[in-house]
Amino acid sequence: MAKEYEFTQIIKDHEGVIFKITTIYTNNHEDQKDLYQEIVYQLWKSFDNFRGDSKISTWMYRVGLNTAITRLKKEKRKGNQIGIDQVIMKQTDQYDTEFEERLKILYAHIHGLNELEKGLMLLLLEGKKYEEIASITGLSPSNVGTRISRIKQKLKTQIVKK
Repeated sequence: MAKEYEFTQIIKDHEGVIFKITTIYTNNHEDQKDLYQEIVYQLWKSFDNFRGDSKISTWMYRVGLNTAITRLKKEKRKGNQIGIDQVIMKQTDQYDTEFEERLKILYAHIHGLNELEKGLMLLLLEGKKYEEIASITGLSPSNVGTRISRIKQKLKTQIVKK
């Protein structure tokens, strides 16, 4: 019983991690809910193997990103096309309209990246350092830096063209 309670608390305390991953890797609310459940299930399956060598959030990002990428690969094998929709942003009073619009454009372009690139940008936007991103993704820190630099340039080019 203590294990279930501990797991539930971890999910509650870090549900933002799962929400962010599902937002980046899905195009609609139903798919987002399905992926959310799949990530929680995968976290539960691997919970006993978590040794505490890294932060809980690092472990959750790793499991969540792997689950999302695996799911996308399965969908692509089935022949399903994944449309690129803009991320639905929650409207809040604290953001000005111009900032909000720029953010929507950025997320729309991030949606067009490949699976790994999306994950790298998500982690970068979360304020993760290259070393932590490397730990989550299994890449070396220098490879993370190189890839992020290329992704930024790619996004700049795409956004300026519009």
